[in-house]
Amino acid sequence: MSYDDAMEALSSDALKLIKNNQVIGLGSGRAATSLVKSLAKLIKLKNYNIRGIPTSLQIKLVAEKAGIELIESDQINHIDIVFDGADQIDSQKYVIKGGGGALLRENILFSLASKVVVMADKTKFVKNFTRTVPIEIHPLARNAIINSIKKLGGESKIRSLDRGYPFFTENGNIILDCDFGTIKNPKTLTQKIKQIPGVFESGIFLRKPDIIYKAKTNGKFEII
Repeated sequence: MSYDDAMEALSSDALKLIKNNQVIGLGSGRAATSLVKSLAKLIKLKNYNIRGIPTSLQIKLVAEKAGIELIESDQINHIDIVFDGADQIDSQKYVIKGGGGALLRENILFSLASKVVVMADKTKFVKNFTRTVPIEIHPLARNAIINSIKKLGGESKIRSLDRGYPFFTENGNIILDCDFGTIKNPKTLTQKIKQIPGVFESGIFLRKPDIIYKAKTNGKFEII
């Protein structure tokens, strides 16, 4: 039994939260991919009328292939549930997201949702954040923002592709991966980051999940 088995099991359990005629936010990454595939089976089994809002082209392609009806977030002002993964989850239940580059859209969906459900394997759970914080920024402001991040105690690196080209988000922006060491007060830090001109979004999400699924190596999971 593996994390993948646990992800499949928790995805099936998470679907119990879904009711007919709901609008569902579809996060990006491995956990969200597993849930989307399970969701497609549920829709066919119960003949549900479910509309999904993808956070990235990656998950949009998965959902399209599974036959899920998709809409854009600017078509509605409310989402019933968002299902997403996380890059790290701290002891205060804040999450870091953005490893795949979809943090801006993911945060918008979090803000619109009545309920946020995060799914992650046990390696993502930490006492305090220790990984780099992704920050989506306007390319023209990169040098000024790098200097501002340095004043906050962080070291920034522009995210790049394998051949050295800058990574551009689906919004046409670039991402700084910022190392702040151990982060003990994520709320204060992200509030300061978001005050910097040219910053669109921080990977530390201030909206905490309502439900957290923790996948274990034995194919089982727990709900936090």
